Amino acid sequence: MARTKLTDEQKQKIIADYIETQNLRETARLNDVSDMTVKRIIDKDPSTLQKVEQKKQDTTMNLLDEMDRHKEKRIKLLTKMVDRMDDKLENIDMFTNIKDLSTAYGIMMDKELKFAEMKRYKEESSDIIISIPAKDMPRSFVDVYRDIIDRKHFEYWLEGGRGSDKSSMWSEIVAELLENNPRMCALLIRKVANTLKDSVYSQMQWGIDKLGETYPQVPTHWKSTKSPLEIVNEKTGQIIYFRGADDPVKIKSIKPPKDKYIGIVVYEEFDQMNGMNEVGTIDRSVIRGGEDFVVFRVYNTPPSSQHFVNKEKKIPKADRLIHRSDYRDVPKEWLGQKFFDEAEYMQSVNEKQYRNIYLGEETGTGGNVFENIELREITDEEISTYDYLYQGIDFGWFPDPLAWVKCCYNPSQRTLYIFDEFVVNKMSNQDVWNTLKEEKGVDEDDLIIADSAEPKSIGDFKSYGALIKGAEKGAGSVDYSMKWLASLTKIVIDPNRTPECAEEFSTYEYEQDKDGNYISGYVDADNHTIDAVRYALNNIWRKKGQ
Repeated sequence: MARTKLTDEQKQKIIADYIETQNLRETARLNDVSDMTVKRIIDKDPSTLQKVEQKKQDTTMNLLDEMDRHKEKRIKLLTKMVDRMDDKLENIDMFTNIKDLSTAYGIMMDKELKFAEMKRYKEESSDIIISIPAKDMPRSFVDVYRDIIDRKHFEYWLEGGRGSDKSSMWSEIVAELLENNPRMCALLIRKVANTLKDSVYSQMQWGIDKLGETYPQVPTHWKSTKSPLEIVNEKTGQIIYFRGADDPVKIKSIKPPKDKYIGIVVYEEFDQMNGMNEVGTIDRSVIRGGEDFVVFRVYNTPPSSQHFVNKEKKIPKADRLIHRSDYRDVPKEWLGQKFFDEAEYMQSVNEKQYRNIYLGEETGTGGNVFENIELREITDEEISTYDYLYQGIDFGWFPDPLAWVKCCYNPSQRTLYIFDEFVVNKMSNQDVWNTLKEEKGVDEDDLIIADSAEPKSIGDFKSYGALIKGAEKGAGSVDYSMKWLASLTKIVIDPNRTPECAEEFSTYEYEQDKDGNYISGYVDADNHTIDAVRYALNNIWRKKGQ
């Protein structure tokens, strides 16, 4: 009779049973398969042996804890046995019973010796120095890693381009530092608090798990919670805190556990901060109570030389190290061939953008957000060749206008074409819809994506017969969509057909702090057609890899 092929679910159960029993024959019996089948499945899953070893360690540690709890009982039992043997020796007629007592005593002593050996193993395990293995480290980070371990600097500015492995490295380094410095806690910061869970929180969990591939005991004592958003070491009491710079009170109010202090601070997306004054205020409020500190400032290099990050890093400072990395030093299998293909394509069509986005170089002198604008005529003949058209609305009245745009996106060339617009003040929704139908050729089958912050206006358009829906938003959606637009190979705009779009996209600049330094925030002004374009393409930029 032909063998029935095991399902993935059955294979997973076999693996789980083997981890629990640590016995091939028992696992085979539980699953009604042969010993060889179990061995073949286990051998194909390299993580199984690691999990078995972790299970053994957990069992050992639990046994040690249990024996520690009964220490007094063990000593009392051994003492009674010795006393009984002394009593028997006083009476030679009962000497034969000593054999039983000595056998029991021998068994107990053997267990005590094994217990002592296990305890010594536990103590030695706790003294292990954790180090990131070479296999986890791109070559560009070898020297800076050694610098961090030797504490040659206080601040580490990790800049670079897309795919440079900056975030992977800091998360694993932080995990290592915490393991080797049990008094340290860590604080991980983003500009906006509601972006923490899906960014630095997840990244830190990844770093702990990655280090756990080499040191299986590491992940076992870290517990993650979402309310409050923390990762706690249940063995040492260390805490990894997560805070947004938009709520400085919550940062200042952090009180680490007794005998602990915040020794590690990480600023992710550091270029989004509102300048060095804000950063200095945070640093001063948390860096205290200890003698050993490490601060990481992690960011993709802003293109403008006038950005506060690019200006600040040029100021000489003895305890600061600036480190730049890019994807070329990262093993190709980590990023995938597709990533390298996209980088090479951008290099071939837009060298300047490639140098900033992928190599992490400064490439601009001003604060323009969009340095990929091409103003030119878009002919009717060209428009007739467009396959996919997108429409978006940013609602307004006065002084902010309502803006409608129509565009085409070519994903293979990563090029956006904007060729129609309607921008108006003080016009009713009904009149806007009539104008779009009569003058812009919009019909009831054309999907329009609009600002979801205006549900009433969306409802109005639906009642007129429009096919319209609100844009999907979320934490960081403005920053992400703006960066996506700025990273396109080209944004082609016809200044005659769309003069408002041409004006806004060409002149839109990054936000500035009170000292005139550019920061990575996006000014919510003179950006009505830009927002309409973001909404129109909402279904595109929300997809990963686009």
